[in-house]
Amino acid sequence: MFLLVLFALTARQVAVGGPLRGLDERTGRAVVGHGPARLTEFLADLGNMQIALPVLGCAIVWALVRGARRAPLYAVLAMGAVPALVVPLKAWIARPGPLTEATGYFPSGHAATAVVAYGAAALLVTPYVGRAWSWMMPVAAVLLTTATGIGLVLRGYHWPLDVLGSWFLCGGAVLLPLWTVRHPQPPK
Repeated sequence: MFLLVLFALTARQVAVGGPLRGLDERTGRAVVGHGPARLTEFLADLGNMQIALPVLGCAIVWALVRGARRAPLYAVLAMGAVPALVVPLKAWIARPGPLTEATGYFPSGHAATAVVAYGAAALLVTPYVGRAWSWMMPVAAVLLTTATGIGLVLRGYHWPLDVLGSWFLCGGAVLLPLWTVRHPQPPK
């Protein structure tokens, strides 16, 4: 719920041109073009469907082979929810991008794809790796998602709040239901 509140606050700032949007745009302009171009492009590409979906697909197959049924289905539904949530929001808010007057940049679809694909993959695989390695799956998901966001901002594909908004939205509305399937509450 907290992440959805953060998303609502972020979306409002972006939509009405609040003070946070001004800071966001100044920060975005200041960092665009920094870092090695090949590296930042590679990082931004981690949010492409062609890269993120096969990672999630492998995790789904792994979980299915190990006998899971509900969680892989929820992961597929979670990934399907990304365009269903992001596309209408992009059209409604109609935010221009950092290097263009074209609109539809908030929230970032690539950042949303990354958070859901890598986050869901981690949630699916973690129960089947050894206890000593289980911490690595969520850490890898966070690192890949963060790297994607950094690449998107440094390449000038998105403003920082576009990326944060996607993380808040997809972490709260999309990944949380999958996490609750993987970690059910004990009966009271």
